[in-house]
Amino acid sequence: MVMNTLINQVRKNQLRMKNIIACTLFLALLTACGQNPSKRETLSLNGIWQVADGRLSTIPAKFERTIRVPGLITEAEPAFINPAPRLADRTVINTDTVLFHQMQDPLREAYWYRRTFILSKDIPATALLKVGKAMFGTKVYLNGQYIGEHLPCFTPGYFDLKKAIRKGENELLVSVGSSRTSIPGDIPDGFDYEKDRYISGIFDNVDLILTGAPFIRNVQVAPDIKSHEARVRISVRYPDRKVSGSFSFIIRETKSGKIAGKKTLVTNFADAGADQTIEAVIPIDKCRLWSPDDPFLYTLETSTGADESFTRFGMRELRFDPVTHQAELNGKPYFLRGSNITIYRFFEDSLCGTLPWNSDWVRTMHRKFRTDMYWNTLRYCIGFPPELWYDIADEEGIMIQDEFPIWYGDTNWNKWIKHLNAGELAVEFREWMEERWNHPSVIIWDASNETRLCKPYIDSAIAAVRKLDLSGRSWDNSYSTTRMENDIFESHPYHYADSNFKLRDMAKADIIPGGSNQNNPGTNPVIINEYGWLWLNRNGSPTTLTKQLYENLLGKNSTAEERFTTAARLIAAETEFWRCNRKAAGVLHFTALGYDRPNGQTSDNWSDLKNLIWEPQFLKYVSKSFAPLGLMLNFWQDSLHVSRLENIPVITINDLGNDWKGEIRVRLSEVIAGTKEKKIVDEQTQKISISAFGQTKLNFSFSREIKPGSYILEAELPDTPYGKITSIRNFIRSF
Repeated sequence: MVMNTLINQVRKNQLRMKNIIACTLFLALLTACGQNPSKRETLSLNGIWQVADGRLSTIPAKFERTIRVPGLITEAEPAFINPAPRLADRTVINTDTVLFHQMQDPLREAYWYRRTFILSKDIPATALLKVGKAMFGTKVYLNGQYIGEHLPCFTPGYFDLKKAIRKGENELLVSVGSSRTSIPGDIPDGFDYEKDRYISGIFDNVDLILTGAPFIRNVQVAPDIKSHEARVRISVRYPDRKVSGSFSFIIRETKSGKIAGKKTLVTNFADAGADQTIEAVIPIDKCRLWSPDDPFLYTLETSTGADESFTRFGMRELRFDPVTHQAELNGKPYFLRGSNITIYRFFEDSLCGTLPWNSDWVRTMHRKFRTDMYWNTLRYCIGFPPELWYDIADEEGIMIQDEFPIWYGDTNWNKWIKHLNAGELAVEFREWMEERWNHPSVIIWDASNETRLCKPYIDSAIAAVRKLDLSGRSWDNSYSTTRMENDIFESHPYHYADSNFKLRDMAKADIIPGGSNQNNPGTNPVIINEYGWLWLNRNGSPTTLTKQLYENLLGKNSTAEERFTTAARLIAAETEFWRCNRKAAGVLHFTALGYDRPNGQTSDNWSDLKNLIWEPQFLKYVSKSFAPLGLMLNFWQDSLHVSRLENIPVITINDLGNDWKGEIRVRLSEVIAGTKEKKIVDEQTQKISISAFGQTKLNFSFSREIKPGSYILEAELPDTPYGKITSIRNFIRSF
């Protein structure tokens, strides 16, 4: 009975797949027929493919499943048996023979994807296949011919199809490894101490590029906001004959299509079959800058006559002041507020499904980061999401610290590090940069996470590619001491990793932290891009890292609501501390999107992930701690013996470009014994003015005597554009 059901399901899936592919092929045919043959055609091969599993060296005889591309292999229909099996020990990262089989998929070596496409015209001079991202290693076959392979998992692979592509129907096969053991040890494989499963699949776009020659291999646009000019560098691949180079450049406003700049260049003859670099400087009329508050985009149209390319970009520059170490966006101070996305961990989440490729869901989430949490910056942490995420960040006004998936800890943690190869890393870093450097959202190249062994491996790879970026973005390389002046240092001050830590201990915390075992030389800008250690699963239960912490904070019988409230209040207090002390260039909470699993170490703060509804206490307390107008009660005692509160310090900050004037109120309330009710004991109000990008410090004293009991001290800016902003502390007046 079960077998009959499975056979029927396979037949239904095959019929559905044939219908969908037939429609896709028809559309591709129309597209190919309707285009000017001298212009580039990019045909999307996304959609429903056939898929099978088996050996790396053998093409499967049958393809009895379907899968959506891009996506993960776990979404195949019918499902594969135990795809991406869980590791017996998630901390194993080396590939020594004795440990090899633990990381290997015991059922298969590879997944094979198959589809066909139809071309209705003669094949042009250039025919390329682009596979955006695929794990683990990619091999391509077209019409029975082996085309080539691309081993990196996180950067695009380009495959020259010219020798095998033909007019009419074409059969395309793409194989990807089933596990991390499918690629050599010197290829980064996305190891993450928290990951339980490493899920294979083609997880970004697949495109067929058809065009003439000279072919525009890559375009880079570097803004010069002072001169209102765009510096353009293109890499052009010439055909197997000598041709003259004539290049036209047109810059348009992306939304309106209005021309904002243009230029034409004629170059000397290029050598046959060679690549040539062409540069141009194009003035932009009425130049409008890109920022999170105004994410204005331009499009550069580049043409060789035989090929054309469309490149979106924004006019923006982000630097760090060499004296204050604060960020400056377009020449003005700009404080980075935000969080993290751990997309490869989210791939393991039971609710992941197709959400990362749902543009509406991704856009809504980024909008909620801006509107609900006042975040302007994200770190895409330990790995890159699908490319559509960067397009959305460009459009919605979110700046990105873009982190390559390397996390190998200390030098004595593992043996894998001995396989790391600076040359291979430099190749992958270049592919990463070429794919990403025109996104105005990408402000920092981040080479690794919490990794101490950085040279000659990672440091050398950075040195090899740094100058390729005309925009001169900052680099972050964990705890390496090899830095240039504008490079940043990442800090992860996890106070609550000590389960005995209490809020009162914040009084002794460093306002510009190095964090445990971190080698902060103190000469570079610091971004606190992880902090908290107060993670709760989405049902309110502690994670494996926080069980003892919550027992120490609340006892063994606390409720989920008590834990959610405690976590939100403590995260808000730490956020106030880092932001209001004004020493870190950025404060990024961990984490806005992660996994939720019973044996997990971290988690995020959603109560309804599919509908993107925040956990209510997190939204209530943490959102206001990130508001552009902020304040902090610099008061950390949880027990007092004095009868009066005097000289209570309050720090206020203004992230805005204009001075702000208003009112600040500090209130002392007593909690009525045996209830959650409170009554006001005393209250004071002062007028306040905070300069643009500035900080103001005040003191408050209460004359009324405080009797023994429980109290709440609250400071608030009652009337701001972001509603009421509050800083809250609880304490006990003891006998």
